[in-house]
Amino acid sequence: MKQFSYVVKDELGIHARPAGLLVKKAASFQSSVKISKGEKEADAKRILGLMGLAVKKGDTAVFTIEGPDEEEAAAALQQFMEENL
Repeated sequence: MKQFSYVVKDELGIHARPAGLLVKKAASFQSSVKISKGEKEADAKRILGLMGLAVKKGDTAVFTIEGPDEEEAAAALQQFMEENL
């Protein structure tokens, strides 16, 4: 299991466009990808769950990746967050 935290810097938080791209990126891996904010947790491969977290600027999103390609997935998702959010 790999885990990392990311503080969202985008003014709009995780809004529709980057959320869709994030879901696409997460879905490209076999590993399970979960994102949590506070007590809420969502599957990063499902846009409605991700949008339901309502992650705003300054919030910390915690990613938990578990599966056969977790190392690669964690690195790619962390890079995605830094470049897009």
